[in-house]
Amino acid sequence: MRFTLSFTVLSCILLASCASSAGISKESSRIPKGNPNAIVTVKEFSDLQCPACRTVHLQVVTPIIQNYGDRIRFEFKHFPLQSIHPFALPAAMASECAADQGKFWEYIDLAYVNQDELSTPALEEWASELSLDTELFARCLKSKVKRDTVLDDYNEARDIGLSGTPTFFV
Repeated sequence: MRFTLSFTVLSCILLASCASSAGISKESSRIPKGNPNAIVTVKEFSDLQCPACRTVHLQVVTPIIQNYGDRIRFEFKHFPLQSIHPFALPAAMASECAADQGKFWEYIDLAYVNQDELSTPALEEWASELSLDTELFARCLKSKVKRDTVLDDYNEARDIGLSGTPTFFV
């Protein structure tokens, strides 16, 4: 009887700590910015907690997309440098959760603008600022369903020899 009760309590605790993945996908929903059929593709590997990436995003990437967005396809790839940026992986996963609701680029922009405030609570606050379904976003983030998507980008970068951010390929 005692074992059954303990097992039941433990099972309930474990189930309560798990986030439901109903309505969320492991796959990335992010789309490139600019012209999806452009001949020129710019691919950026970036880290949302990297100060250099922030500067480049605000002063180089944004103007390039504004001025040449109809002639280029701009792709964003995650390269979270976890050893020096503890919130890079959670922020990357959060951006992928935002992508599921069609707000990947807006989330990226907000993350870079508010990079100094990057924290676990900030990730959900930014979702609210973007008028996302915050319950769905929170479940997505808590489930870590986007971890493999982000790490696939990271591994792609490592496979081609990248060690720092930001890095661009044209």
